[in-house]
Amino acid sequence: MGSNAMFTAVTGAGAQQFRIDVISNNLANLGTIGFKAFRPQFEDLLYETVRPPVGEGGSPTGIQFGRGTRIVATEKIQTSGVLRTTEQPLDVAIDGRGYLAVEQLNGDLAYTRNGSLKLDPNGNLVNNAGLAIQPAISVPTDTVEIQITQDGIISIRQPGSPTLTQVGQLELTLFPNEAGLSSIGGNLVVESDASGSPTTGVPGTEAFGVIQQGSLEEANVNIAEELVNLILAQRAFEANTRVISAADDILRFVTQR
Repeated sequence: MGSNAMFTAVTGAGAQQFRIDVISNNLANLGTIGFKAFRPQFEDLLYETVRPPVGEGGSPTGIQFGRGTRIVATEKIQTSGVLRTTEQPLDVAIDGRGYLAVEQLNGDLAYTRNGSLKLDPNGNLVNNAGLAIQPAISVPTDTVEIQITQDGIISIRQPGSPTLTQVGQLELTLFPNEAGLSSIGGNLVVESDASGSPTTGVPGTEAFGVIQQGSLEEANVNIAEELVNLILAQRAFEANTRVISAADDILRFVTQR
């Protein structure tokens, strides 16, 4: 019995260690634009049935021993972060659902909520890593003003011109199951079998969010909630290690008799 308790407590300690790892990643990304916090999900393991529940004349509940817990998923929390004003013309926040698409170096598409955009030496609109926004948008080098409307239309004004000229259209991408997107680092996620196929559209139409120029979306990490979860995880880890110690004492007592 002591060894059973020991191995069961080991699964609990391991699960709480993983929970602490997830919390530490959330807190580390407090300053990451567009970051979505992760939440670990657990499930109990198989049970040993000593006496099955039976009907009339027997035990209505039976006797079962659990064998611990395990991590089954890390769910991305899809709530929006706070929009922070930056007054930078190429900073865009997505107010609502949707992702900006970028082309990776291998030609595949990835998606991001980080709207801190830049211009490369050729005037192409790129993200912080230099990956081109899709569909591709090019801005003339002599541009003196850039305006981005809530529906994603990018217009520029050049020297000597009193009017704005449209140079491109930002588009957003939706997925049936955004929590199923696979994170690859660099503020990027990619399509997976669980996420479903992407749907692209104009900001402000149907279920798509709108674009806010001169703003960025902060991480949706709730510091107070994460610190409370950290305390709970620490206490749960300590409790499981005490069970391991207690099981060790029982085994020592049995083997010394």
